[in-house]
Amino acid sequence: MGARAIESKWRDNEEIRLFEDSAREFFKREAPPARVAKWREDGVVERAMWTKAGEAGLLCVSTPEAYGGAGGDFRHECVIMEAQAALGVEGFGLSLHNSIVAPYLYTYGSEEQKRKWLPRMATGELVTAIAMTEPGAGSDLQGVKTTAKKDGNHYVLNGQKTFITNGQTANLIIVVCKTDPAQGARGTSLIVVETDEVEGFRRGRNLDKIGQEAQDTSELFFDDVRVPTSNLIGMEEGQGFFQLMGQLPQERLQIAVQGVAMIERALEVTIAYVKDRKAFGKTILDFQNTQFKLAECKTEATVARVFVDRCIDLLLEKKLDAATASMAKYWVSDMQCKIVDECLQLHGGYGYMNEYEIARMYKDARVQRIYGGANEIMKVLIARTL
Repeated sequence: MGARAIESKWRDNEEIRLFEDSAREFFKREAPPARVAKWREDGVVERAMWTKAGEAGLLCVSTPEAYGGAGGDFRHECVIMEAQAALGVEGFGLSLHNSIVAPYLYTYGSEEQKRKWLPRMATGELVTAIAMTEPGAGSDLQGVKTTAKKDGNHYVLNGQKTFITNGQTANLIIVVCKTDPAQGARGTSLIVVETDEVEGFRRGRNLDKIGQEAQDTSELFFDDVRVPTSNLIGMEEGQGFFQLMGQLPQERLQIAVQGVAMIERALEVTIAYVKDRKAFGKTILDFQNTQFKLAECKTEATVARVFVDRCIDLLLEKKLDAATASMAKYWVSDMQCKIVDECLQLHGGYGYMNEYEIARMYKDARVQRIYGGANEIMKVLIARTL
Protein backbone atom coordinates (compact mmCIF):
# COMPACT_ATOMS: atom_id res chain seq x y z
CA MET A 1 0.00 0.00 0.00
CA GLY A 2 1.12 3.54 -0.70
CA ALA A 3 1.07 4.63 2.94
CA ARG A 4 2.50 1.55 4.62
CA ALA A 5 6.21 2.21 4.90
CA ILE A 6 6.96 -0.10 7.84
CA GLU A 7 5.93 -3.75 7.97
CA SER A 8 4.38 -4.77 11.26
CA LYS A 9 5.59 -7.59 13.48
CA TRP A 10 2.18 -9.25 13.75
CA ARG A 11 1.81 -9.45 9.96
CA ASP A 12 5.13 -11.30 9.51
CA ASN A 13 3.52 -14.73 9.32
CA GLU A 14 2.91 -16.91 6.28
CA GLU A 15 -0.50 -18.10 7.48
CA ILE A 16 -1.62 -14.48 8.04
CA ARG A 17 -0.47 -13.52 4.55
CA LEU A 18 -2.37 -16.41 3.00
CA PHE A 19 -5.47 -15.48 4.99
CA GLU A 20 -5.13 -11.89 3.78
CA ASP A 21 -5.06 -13.10 0.17
CA SER A 22 -8.14 -15.24 0.80
CA ALA A 23 -10.08 -12.40 2.45
CA ARG A 24 -9.29 -9.99 -0.36
CA GLU A 25 -10.30 -12.50 -3.00
CA PHE A 26 -13.61 -13.04 -1.19
CA PHE A 27 -14.45 -9.33 -1.11
CA LYS A 28 -13.36 -8.81 -4.71
CA ARG A 29 -15.68 -11.61 -5.78
CA GLU A 30 -18.65 -11.04 -3.48
CA ALA A 31 -18.59 -7.27 -2.98
CA PRO A 32 -17.74 -5.58 -6.29
CA PRO A 33 -18.38 -1.82 -6.48
CA ALA A 34 -21.82 -2.24 -8.07
CA ARG A 35 -23.01 -4.49 -5.26
CA VAL A 36 -21.69 -2.13 -2.58
CA ALA A 37 -23.48 0.75 -4.33
CA LYS A 38 -26.70 -1.27 -4.08
CA TRP A 39 -26.11 -1.68 -0.34
CA ARG A 40 -25.81 2.09 0.00
CA GLU A 41 -29.00 2.56 -1.99
CA ASP A 42 -30.88 -0.01 0.14
CA GLY A 43 -29.38 1.08 3.46
CA VAL A 44 -28.52 -2.52 4.34
CA VAL A 45 -26.29 -5.42 3.28
CA GLU A 46 -28.47 -8.27 2.01
CA ARG A 47 -28.78 -11.28 4.29
CA ALA A 48 -27.20 -13.65 1.77
CA MET A 49 -23.85 -11.89 2.17
CA TRP A 50 -23.64 -13.17 5.75
CA THR A 51 -24.18 -16.74 4.60
CA LYS A 52 -21.49 -16.32 1.93
CA ALA A 53 -19.05 -14.99 4.52
CA GLY A 54 -19.82 -17.95 6.76
CA GLU A 55 -19.16 -20.39 3.92
CA ALA A 56 -15.85 -18.64 3.24
CA GLY A 57 -14.76 -18.98 6.87
CA LEU A 58 -14.79 -15.24 7.58
CA LEU A 59 -17.28 -15.30 10.44
CA CYS A 60 -16.04 -15.86 14.01
CA VAL A 61 -12.47 -16.25 12.80
CA SER A 62 -11.05 -15.58 16.28
CA THR A 63 -13.59 -17.84 18.01
CA PRO A 64 -12.20 -21.19 19.23
CA GLU A 65 -12.68 -24.14 16.90
CA ALA A 66 -14.51 -26.03 19.66
CA TYR A 67 -17.41 -23.59 19.16
CA GLY A 68 -17.45 -23.59 15.38
CA GLY A 69 -15.00 -20.75 14.85
CA ALA A 70 -11.75 -20.73 12.92
CA GLY A 71 -9.52 -20.67 16.01
CA GLY A 72 -7.64 -17.57 14.91
CA ASP A 73 -6.95 -14.39 16.87
CA PHE A 74 -7.18 -10.61 16.55
CA ARG A 75 -4.64 -10.60 13.71
CA HIS A 76 -7.18 -12.36 11.50
CA GLU A 77 -9.84 -9.81 12.45
CA CYS A 78 -7.44 -7.00 11.51
CA VAL A 79 -6.78 -8.61 8.13
CA ILE A 80 -10.53 -8.66 7.40
CA MET A 81 -11.02 -5.03 8.46
CA GLU A 82 -8.08 -3.93 6.30
CA ALA A 83 -9.31 -5.92 3.31
CA GLN A 84 -12.72 -4.27 3.56
CA ALA A 85 -11.14 -0.80 3.73
CA ALA A 86 -8.71 -1.46 0.89
CA LEU A 87 -11.50 -2.65 -1.42
CA GLY A 88 -14.12 -0.09 -0.42
CA VAL A 89 -16.46 -2.67 1.11
CA GLU A 90 -18.79 -0.41 3.09
CA GLY A 91 -21.57 -1.29 5.46
CA PHE A 92 -20.88 -4.96 6.13
CA GLY A 93 -20.88 -5.15 9.95
CA LEU A 94 -18.76 -8.26 10.07
CA SER A 95 -16.17 -6.87 12.50
CA LEU A 96 -18.85 -6.09 15.10
CA HIS A 97 -20.17 -9.66 14.80
CA ASN A 98 -16.70 -11.23 14.96
CA SER A 99 -14.62 -9.24 17.39
CA ILE A 100 -17.13 -7.42 19.58
CA VAL A 101 -20.18 -9.65 20.06
CA ALA A 102 -18.55 -13.10 19.82
CA PRO A 103 -15.94 -12.32 22.52
CA TYR A 104 -18.67 -11.52 25.05
CA LEU A 105 -20.08 -14.99 24.55
CA TYR A 106 -16.86 -17.00 24.55
CA THR A 107 -15.29 -14.95 27.36
CA TYR A 108 -18.25 -14.69 29.74
CA GLY A 109 -20.87 -17.12 28.44
CA SER A 110 -21.72 -20.50 29.90
CA GLU A 111 -20.73 -23.68 28.11
CA GLU A 112 -24.35 -24.12 27.10
CA GLN A 113 -24.55 -20.59 25.66
CA LYS A 114 -21.32 -21.01 23.70
CA ARG A 115 -22.48 -24.26 22.14
CA LYS A 116 -25.95 -22.90 21.44
CA TRP A 117 -25.00 -19.65 19.70
CA LEU A 118 -21.39 -19.49 18.52
CA PRO A 119 -21.56 -22.26 15.87
CA ARG A 120 -24.66 -20.63 14.35
CA MET A 121 -22.87 -17.27 14.36
CA ALA A 122 -19.95 -18.87 12.48
CA THR A 123 -22.23 -20.05 9.67
CA GLY A 124 -24.18 -16.81 9.41
CA GLU A 125 -27.42 -18.37 10.59
CA LEU A 126 -27.26 -15.85 13.44
CA VAL A 127 -26.27 -12.25 12.75
CA THR A 128 -25.49 -10.30 15.88
CA ALA A 129 -25.69 -6.85 17.41
CA ILE A 130 -25.00 -5.36 20.82
CA ALA A 131 -27.63 -2.94 22.10
CA MET A 132 -25.89 -0.43 24.36
CA THR A 133 -26.92 3.09 23.34
CA GLU A 134 -30.29 4.58 24.26
CA PRO A 135 -31.90 7.92 23.41
CA GLY A 136 -30.75 9.21 26.81
CA ALA A 137 -27.56 7.16 27.31
CA GLY A 138 -24.57 7.10 24.97
CA SER A 139 -21.03 7.19 26.35
CA ASP A 140 -22.56 7.13 29.87
CA LEU A 141 -23.49 3.45 30.00
CA GLN A 142 -24.42 3.77 33.66
CA GLY A 143 -27.40 5.82 32.48
CA VAL A 144 -29.06 2.87 30.68
CA LYS A 145 -32.81 2.70 31.42
CA THR A 146 -33.77 -0.60 29.75
CA THR A 147 -34.85 -3.04 32.46
CA ALA A 148 -34.93 -6.81 32.83
CA LYS A 149 -37.16 -7.97 35.65
CA LYS A 150 -37.12 -11.57 36.78
CA ASP A 151 -40.43 -13.39 36.54
CA GLY A 152 -40.05 -17.04 37.50
CA ASN A 153 -37.50 -18.59 35.15
CA HIS A 154 -37.71 -15.67 32.68
CA TYR A 155 -36.59 -12.07 32.40
CA VAL A 156 -39.05 -9.50 31.07
CA LEU A 157 -37.26 -6.77 29.11
CA ASN A 158 -38.61 -3.27 28.55
CA GLY A 159 -36.81 -0.38 26.93
CA GLN A 160 -35.60 1.33 23.80
CA LYS A 161 -32.21 1.31 22.05
CA THR A 162 -30.89 3.46 19.22
CA PHE A 163 -27.88 3.71 16.85
CA ILE A 164 -27.60 -0.10 16.84
CA THR A 165 -25.26 -1.46 14.17
CA ASN A 166 -26.72 -4.44 12.25
CA GLY A 167 -30.06 -3.44 13.77
CA GLN A 168 -32.28 -4.33 10.82
CA THR A 169 -30.55 -7.67 10.23
CA ALA A 170 -29.48 -9.06 13.60
CA ASN A 171 -31.42 -11.98 15.03
CA LEU A 172 -29.24 -12.39 18.13
CA ILE A 173 -28.80 -9.25 20.21
CA ILE A 174 -26.88 -8.74 23.43
CA VAL A 175 -28.92 -6.20 25.40
CA VAL A 176 -27.33 -3.97 28.04
CA CYS A 177 -29.99 -3.58 30.71
CA LYS A 178 -30.62 -2.99 34.40
CA THR A 179 -31.54 -6.07 36.42
CA ASP A 180 -31.40 -3.87 39.56
CA PRO A 181 -31.86 -0.17 38.70
CA ALA A 182 -31.19 0.85 42.31
CA GLN A 183 -27.60 -0.43 42.08
CA GLY A 184 -26.42 1.81 39.19
CA ALA A 185 -23.46 0.26 37.37
CA ARG A 186 -23.56 -2.76 39.70
CA GLY A 187 -27.15 -3.41 38.63
CA THR A 188 -26.24 -3.71 34.94
CA SER A 189 -26.43 -7.07 33.15
CA LEU A 190 -26.02 -8.42 29.63
CA ILE A 191 -28.92 -10.54 28.39
CA VAL A 192 -29.18 -12.26 25.01
CA VAL A 193 -32.35 -11.91 22.93
CA GLU A 194 -32.87 -14.27 20.00
CA THR A 195 -35.35 -12.15 18.09
CA ASP A 196 -36.95 -15.05 16.18
CA GLU A 197 -37.86 -16.72 19.48
CA VAL A 198 -39.66 -13.88 21.30
CA GLU A 199 -42.71 -11.64 21.17
CA GLY A 200 -42.66 -7.91 21.92
CA PHE A 201 -39.46 -7.15 20.03
CA ARG A 202 -39.71 -4.48 17.33
CA ARG A 203 -37.28 -2.88 14.94
CA GLY A 204 -37.75 0.83 14.48
CA ARG A 205 -36.34 3.02 11.74
CA ASN A 206 -33.24 2.21 9.75
CA LEU A 207 -31.73 5.57 10.65
CA ASP A 208 -30.90 8.14 7.98
CA LYS A 209 -27.23 9.03 8.52
CA ILE A 210 -24.84 11.50 6.88
CA GLY A 211 -22.46 8.61 6.13
CA GLN A 212 -22.13 4.84 6.30
CA GLU A 213 -25.31 4.58 4.25
CA ALA A 214 -24.86 0.85 3.57
CA GLN A 215 -24.86 0.04 7.29
CA ASP A 216 -28.22 -0.70 8.90
CA THR A 217 -28.12 1.43 12.05
CA SER A 218 -31.43 1.14 13.84
CA GLU A 219 -33.81 1.78 16.67
CA LEU A 220 -34.88 -1.29 18.66
CA PHE A 221 -37.84 -1.65 21.01
CA PHE A 222 -38.39 -4.20 23.78
CA ASP A 223 -41.98 -4.35 25.05
CA ASP A 224 -42.41 -7.08 27.68
CA VAL A 225 -39.94 -9.33 25.84
CA ARG A 226 -39.63 -12.60 27.76
CA VAL A 227 -36.39 -14.58 27.59
CA PRO A 228 -35.19 -17.49 29.72
CA THR A 229 -33.02 -16.61 32.72
CA SER A 230 -30.41 -18.87 31.09
CA ASN A 231 -29.86 -16.03 28.55
CA LEU A 232 -28.06 -13.96 31.19
CA ILE A 233 -24.37 -13.70 30.30
CA GLY A 234 -22.25 -14.58 33.32
CA MET A 235 -22.82 -16.56 36.48
CA GLU A 236 -24.86 -13.89 38.25
CA GLU A 237 -26.69 -10.60 37.71
CA GLY A 238 -24.88 -7.28 37.96
CA GLN A 239 -21.73 -8.25 36.05
CA GLY A 240 -22.63 -6.43 32.83
CA PHE A 241 -20.78 -3.18 33.43
CA PHE A 242 -17.58 -5.02 34.30
CA GLN A 243 -17.97 -7.29 31.27
CA LEU A 244 -18.36 -4.21 29.07
CA MET A 245 -15.29 -2.55 30.58
CA GLY A 246 -13.29 -5.73 30.03
CA GLN A 247 -14.06 -5.81 26.30
CA LEU A 248 -13.98 -2.09 25.48
CA PRO A 249 -10.16 -1.90 24.95
CA GLN A 250 -10.46 -4.36 22.04
CA GLU A 251 -13.49 -2.49 20.66
CA ARG A 252 -11.61 0.80 20.80
CA LEU A 253 -8.53 -0.67 19.20
CA GLN A 254 -10.76 -2.05 16.45
CA ILE A 255 -11.94 1.50 15.70
CA ALA A 256 -8.29 2.55 15.43
CA VAL A 257 -7.52 -0.39 13.11
CA GLN A 258 -10.39 0.63 10.84
CA GLY A 259 -9.23 4.25 11.02
CA VAL A 260 -5.67 3.61 9.93
CA ALA A 261 -6.90 1.28 7.17
CA MET A 262 -9.09 4.08 5.78
CA ILE A 263 -6.19 6.54 6.06
CA GLU A 264 -4.04 4.26 3.93
CA ARG A 265 -6.82 3.79 1.39
CA ALA A 266 -7.46 7.55 1.22
CA LEU A 267 -3.79 8.21 0.50
CA GLU A 268 -3.69 5.45 -2.11
CA VAL A 269 -6.63 6.82 -4.11
CA THR A 270 -5.47 10.42 -3.70
CA ILE A 271 -1.91 9.76 -4.85
CA ALA A 272 -3.31 8.01 -7.93
CA TYR A 273 -5.65 10.94 -8.57
CA VAL A 274 -3.03 13.72 -8.29
CA LYS A 275 -0.67 11.80 -10.56
CA ASP A 276 -3.35 11.70 -13.25
CA ARG A 277 -5.21 15.03 -12.86
CA LYS A 278 -3.73 18.03 -14.69
CA ALA A 279 -3.99 21.77 -14.02
CA PHE A 280 -2.05 24.68 -15.48
CA GLY A 281 -0.20 22.34 -17.81
CA LYS A 282 1.11 19.86 -15.25
CA THR A 283 -0.15 17.22 -12.87
CA ILE A 284 -1.47 18.19 -9.46
CA LEU A 285 1.38 16.17 -7.94
CA ASP A 286 3.93 18.43 -9.66
CA PHE A 287 2.90 21.32 -7.41
CA GLN A 288 5.04 21.66 -4.30
CA ASN A 289 1.97 22.30 -2.14
CA THR A 290 0.59 18.89 -3.13
CA GLN A 291 3.91 17.20 -2.43
CA PHE A 292 4.19 18.84 1.00
CA LYS A 293 0.58 18.03 1.97
CA LEU A 294 0.98 14.40 0.97
CA ALA A 295 4.38 14.18 2.67
CA GLU A 296 2.73 15.36 5.90
CA CYS A 297 -0.16 12.93 5.49
CA LYS A 298 2.11 9.99 4.73
CA THR A 299 4.22 10.76 7.80
CA GLU A 300 1.13 10.96 10.01
CA ALA A 301 -0.23 7.76 8.45
CA THR A 302 3.05 5.96 9.18
CA VAL A 303 3.04 7.13 12.81
CA ALA A 304 -0.57 5.96 13.15
CA ARG A 305 0.24 2.59 11.59
CA VAL A 306 3.23 1.98 13.87
CA PHE A 307 1.24 2.94 16.98
CA VAL A 308 -1.78 0.80 16.04
CA ASP A 309 0.42 -2.18 15.18
CA ARG A 310 2.13 -1.83 18.56
CA CYS A 311 -1.31 -1.83 20.22
CA ILE A 312 -2.23 -4.98 18.29
CA ASP A 313 0.94 -6.65 19.59
CA LEU A 314 0.03 -5.59 23.14
CA LEU A 315 -3.51 -6.93 22.75
CA LEU A 316 -2.20 -10.27 21.50
CA GLU A 317 0.09 -10.38 24.55
CA LYS A 318 -2.90 -9.46 26.79
CA LYS A 319 -1.10 -6.29 27.85
CA LEU A 320 -3.25 -3.60 26.20
CA ASP A 321 -4.63 -1.35 28.94
CA ALA A 322 -7.74 0.83 28.69
CA ALA A 323 -5.82 4.13 28.56
CA THR A 324 -3.58 3.06 25.66
CA ALA A 325 -6.59 1.72 23.75
CA SER A 326 -8.31 5.06 24.37
CA MET A 327 -5.25 6.89 22.99
CA ALA A 328 -5.38 4.78 19.84
CA LYS A 329 -9.12 5.29 19.39
CA TYR A 330 -9.17 9.06 19.85
CA TRP A 331 -5.88 9.98 18.16
CA VAL A 332 -6.27 7.76 15.10
CA SER A 333 -9.91 8.75 14.52
CA ASP A 334 -8.97 12.44 14.80
CA MET A 335 -6.11 11.85 12.37
CA GLN A 336 -8.38 9.87 10.06
CA CYS A 337 -10.79 12.80 9.72
CA LYS A 338 -7.92 15.24 9.20
CA ILE A 339 -6.12 13.22 6.52
CA VAL A 340 -9.29 12.27 4.63
CA ASP A 341 -10.21 15.97 4.60
CA GLU A 342 -6.79 16.88 3.17
CA CYS A 343 -7.16 14.15 0.54
CA LEU A 344 -10.61 15.39 -0.43
CA GLN A 345 -9.19 18.92 -0.86
CA LEU A 346 -6.61 17.58 -3.31
CA HIS A 347 -9.44 16.14 -5.41
CA GLY A 348 -10.91 19.62 -5.83
CA GLY A 349 -14.59 19.76 -6.77
CA TYR A 350 -14.62 16.07 -7.69
CA GLY A 351 -13.85 15.26 -4.07
CA TYR A 352 -17.29 16.58 -3.11
CA MET A 353 -19.06 14.24 -5.52
CA ASN A 354 -20.58 11.08 -4.02
CA GLU A 355 -19.42 9.00 -6.97
CA TYR A 356 -15.84 9.49 -5.80
CA GLU A 357 -14.61 7.17 -3.08
CA ILE A 358 -12.92 9.99 -1.16
CA ALA A 359 -16.28 11.75 -0.69
CA ARG A 360 -17.77 8.62 0.84
CA MET A 361 -14.75 8.18 3.09
CA TYR A 362 -15.14 11.77 4.26
CA LYS A 363 -18.70 11.08 5.37
CA ASP A 364 -18.02 7.63 6.78
CA ALA A 365 -15.03 8.75 8.87
CA ARG A 366 -16.83 11.31 11.01
CA VAL A 367 -18.66 8.90 13.32
CA GLN A 368 -15.38 7.22 14.31
CA ARG A 369 -14.82 10.08 16.76
CA ILE A 370 -18.22 9.40 18.38
CA TYR A 371 -19.01 5.69 18.65
CA GLY A 372 -17.16 3.31 20.93
CA GLY A 373 -17.12 6.19 23.43
CA ALA A 374 -16.79 9.79 22.26
CA ASN A 375 -13.20 11.04 21.96
CA GLU A 376 -13.79 13.43 24.85
CA ILE A 377 -14.48 10.38 27.04
CA MET A 378 -11.25 8.80 25.80
CA LYS A 379 -9.35 11.85 27.08
CA VAL A 380 -11.06 11.58 30.46
CA LEU A 381 -9.93 7.95 30.72
CA ILE A 382 -6.37 8.86 29.74
CA ALA A 383 -6.32 11.78 32.17
CA ARG A 384 -7.14 9.43 35.06
CA THR A 385 -3.73 7.80 34.57
CA LEU A 386 -1.77 11.06 34.89
